[in-house]
Amino acid sequence: MLLSAFRSLAVPILAFPGLGAAQFLNSFYNPILPGPHPDPSCVFVPEHDNTFYCASSSFNIFPGIPIHASQDLINWRLVGNVLNRPTQLPELAISVGSTSGIWAPTLRYHNGTFYLVTTMVHDKRAPEDPSRWDNIIFTTKDLWNESSWSDAVHFDFQGYDTSPWWDEEGNEYIVGSHAYRVEVGIHLAKVDLKTGKRKSEWVNLWNGTGGLAPEGPHIYKKDGMHYLMIAEGGTGLGHMQTIARSKELYGPYVPNPANPILSNANTTEYFQAVGHADLFKDQRGNWWGVALSIRSGPEYITYPMGRETVLTNVTWEKDAWPIFQNPVRGSMRGWQLPRLRQNLPGDGPFVTEGDNNLQFKPGSKMPPQFIYWRAPVPENYAISPEGHPNTLRLTPSRLNLTGTDGNSPGPGGQTFVARRQVDTLFSYSVDMDYKPTAAFEEAGITLFLTQNHHARFGITLLPSPNSTTTLTPHFTFHAISYIPVPPSLTIPIPPAWHNIPLTLQLRTVNTTHYSFGAKPAGGKEPMKIFAYVAGEIISWGFTGGLVGVYATSNGGEGKTEAFVGNWRYEGLGQVREHWDGMRFDFE
Repeated sequence: MLLSAFRSLAVPILAFPGLGAAQFLNSFYNPILPGPHPDPSCVFVPEHDNTFYCASSSFNIFPGIPIHASQDLINWRLVGNVLNRPTQLPELAISVGSTSGIWAPTLRYHNGTFYLVTTMVHDKRAPEDPSRWDNIIFTTKDLWNESSWSDAVHFDFQGYDTSPWWDEEGNEYIVGSHAYRVEVGIHLAKVDLKTGKRKSEWVNLWNGTGGLAPEGPHIYKKDGMHYLMIAEGGTGLGHMQTIARSKELYGPYVPNPANPILSNANTTEYFQAVGHADLFKDQRGNWWGVALSIRSGPEYITYPMGRETVLTNVTWEKDAWPIFQNPVRGSMRGWQLPRLRQNLPGDGPFVTEGDNNLQFKPGSKMPPQFIYWRAPVPENYAISPEGHPNTLRLTPSRLNLTGTDGNSPGPGGQTFVARRQVDTLFSYSVDMDYKPTAAFEEAGITLFLTQNHHARFGITLLPSPNSTTTLTPHFTFHAISYIPVPPSLTIPIPPAWHNIPLTLQLRTVNTTHYSFGAKPAGGKEPMKIFAYVAGEIISWGFTGGLVGVYATSNGGEGKTEAFVGNWRYEGLGQVREHWDGMRFDFE
């Protein structure tokens, strides 16, 4: 699979006005934030040692709204999460729906303060229902101290994808995507960003070029002109970026005759659904654009990592329109990148770092890359509990990963902790010490997108094949999706494997399928594969694949704890391109 010979493939240098050949000195690879990091919004902060910061959507994931930092646009470290305390936004705990939660944050830095403006969406409510849209502002002066992020400040806007902007007089504005069914478009109002109080009426600025769902607006001012850039076409194969400009903030806005300015729609490119972009400059004054994209090819069938963050350089000459390097691909050539530096503070991992045999040592904390589905029940997790050093204890929830109906949070939450899948090819495994004592108790590993799109493989206690009263340990596999899934199965665990820790493994077989396997922990016995599942079952919606562990009583009264050790996630390769109908690994 790994074809290093293709690293040196020539990438054509596209023509840009005013672009000298000497500036095309560096190559880089997309995605820069692999895995589920959609709706990117990025800023460059020179006074922070020339650091770039990017925020991403998180939907029902907690902690939410991850921030990554880089000084070279290649190596991205997790700074922390804006939404890191359940009390900041209690509404997340009651979100109902697979794509509810945090949509499309915009990150901006103004006068020493970071602003994060976003929307908490309840996607099971009607678009015209004002309670569906909860628009909020978070602020901090110390981005590297995630506990310093404020509680949510709410403001009134019936829509989503909100973004702040300031004029030269210091007036504060919010621009957003209006959600009325009869009045879709981009609207602007003055809003006090400290209190959320609206200081003017919402005014329609532009409705886009006629594409589906005009959204994701950002305002930039350059050369005396206001530029309003938006996404259109829906976040699928028709996704695109368009732009208009006006001398006056409130318009009228004149669209760019060359719209769309960024899109891979109607192409055979491996990267599809390119859009929802943001613009920023580096320390040399060169412009860059980030956008979301899906690695699926036009087939648009298998894309388990969902919407990822991609980078492209942008030419923006005086009095001209911005020009994005098109098309977005896995291998790019662009502006000379900033000098390679990695002297970033914090202890968060770099996004592609992997988890190298995490031991859950006594006195340690949950790794910063670990995430939950909505806020966790804290007492359901413990690191190195008494009698079980170097393990993570899971106390089972009554709910399993599907929950009550595949959408609702349900009472007591779900005992489930995970990390993002950030590699096309990977191996994930844990050692699990688990001896269920009540019928239908279950603990194991999962490939998870949402409550109604996932596969799980675990250990459970069921009646033995030869008796309805004798309970014996079984392996169990179950999958759920909007498309047909492999049949559920239960297999008695070999007697020699009873009452010993087992290694449970989830691994990519190829670019389209995963396998679930098990073996005795610590031994030389080969991994035995028990089930296969297609990545297509989690290729849906707005989010992306997670891998992790769970424990549940499946609605029963069981309370047996599971102990997880030797957590490993290893990236085995990124697939970035099509080649003669085949997909090759470029890393």
